[in-house]
Amino acid sequence: MPTRSSPARSQPNRDLPARPGRTLPGQVTTARPGHGRCQLGTGTVGRVRVAIIGAGPTGLYLGGALQRRGHAVTVVDRDGGPERDGSWPRKGVMQFHHAHAFRAPVAGALERELPEVWTRWLELGAEPVSAPGATEIAGIRSQRSTFERALHDVVAAEPGLVLRRGHVGAVRHVDGVAIGLEVDGEALAAELVLDASGRSSPVTKELGERDGFGGDCGIAYVDRLYRLRPGAEPGPLNGPIAWQGDFDGYQVLVFPHEAGIFSTVIMRQSHDAELKGLRHDQAYDAACAAITGLAAWTDPERAEPLASVFPGGSLLNHYRGQRRRDGRPLLRGLVAVGDAVATTTPNFGRGVTMALMQAEQLLAGVDDHGGDLDALRDSFDEWCAEAIAPWVRDHIDTDSTRLARWGGAEVDLEQPLPSDLVLAAASQDPGIARAMQPYLAMQAGPASLDALQGAARRVFETGWRPGYGDGPTRDELARIVSSFT
Repeated sequence: MPTRSSPARSQPNRDLPARPGRTLPGQVTTARPGHGRCQLGTGTVGRVRVAIIGAGPTGLYLGGALQRRGHAVTVVDRDGGPERDGSWPRKGVMQFHHAHAFRAPVAGALERELPEVWTRWLELGAEPVSAPGATEIAGIRSQRSTFERALHDVVAAEPGLVLRRGHVGAVRHVDGVAIGLEVDGEALAAELVLDASGRSSPVTKELGERDGFGGDCGIAYVDRLYRLRPGAEPGPLNGPIAWQGDFDGYQVLVFPHEAGIFSTVIMRQSHDAELKGLRHDQAYDAACAAITGLAAWTDPERAEPLASVFPGGSLLNHYRGQRRRDGRPLLRGLVAVGDAVATTTPNFGRGVTMALMQAEQLLAGVDDHGGDLDALRDSFDEWCAEAIAPWVRDHIDTDSTRLARWGGAEVDLEQPLPSDLVLAAASQDPGIARAMQPYLAMQAGPASLDALQGAARRVFETGWRPGYGDGPTRDELARIVSSFT
């Protein structure tokens, strides 16, 4: 049953320090360009100016936590926050309006650094849920907009923190050291600049191509927002935070949110021109009616759509470190974080979780390394390479092999099985299902599945293969869509 008790701590790799007190140090200290040491962390006597690019979840979370550590924080974003009438278009942030899932580590991160945000999120209707028979939180049902509103409400009210509306044109720097931002043509001074501007990270591109891997995953999607009618029961779920259906040539997801609101998602090959017509409401409705799981959720007698279909943007699985391809850092005093480091496809709902995992680790670096900005950047970069990059590789492997199977390829038992097939084998082997729980909760990384490869392979060696859900094949779905486009 859902619970509103404090979430259990869930963080791989290391225990993070407790949130420090809010007493502000009295001495203001700034770094001289070229020296790269300033007063950061809880054991110092100085106060540092921090400029954060982007007021999304990562930027707001870090802004609030660093301000509470005694630093002078300015968060810059082109968006001005919710309108006076309560609406929030959040233009330019595509994912703000799309389906989302929130895993348990998000709740833990809030409790450790910004517990008022957790309280506010619950007040706005967020619904913690547990797996059957469990007491710990498995995830939180909520729209992305509700989550960001809770963050914005609390962080915007943090004494001393500045939320500045404006366009960041560049990172200002002297002799390889970041000295602030250019905002609408004006200088904003800072000793530490955090790039939380998102997956495209446009502001820092002029500084050089960062080392990394990944790119377009070859998958596109459309989704739509609905609300259950008064008294209506929700449709089927095969997990605490989602329903997933795998079909011949496409995949379907349902993400319950708060207050009876839910999103449905249809994922396809990005080059599949015939299924692009799913972006039209009538075609999407017909597809939902033909797919049994979606039909149960979207039955007009059970639910009503709240908006037209949202076409998704290009889906990426990519990872970027803190250094250029030649090994040199972009700038001393500049650290990329959140989606600017790692982006994955939304089918496992890991995006916000990975972003806040990074944010907590960066805060730990602030606490551990004081004013040594090189050590702060490098220790964070090393941690991300060990703890975040494997999740991106996991998605690349899973998505590429799924695309191959959509194209007719057989399961290759000569290669390690991708994580989705290990998960599929768990339906035949309860031992696999039990052992996968830390991975599913993101308490253990993808390497934790290595020990399950043998058991999963034995399942497939019997000739068993995952079946398709009750719905049309890709070709049948294309015919349905074509009749409405």
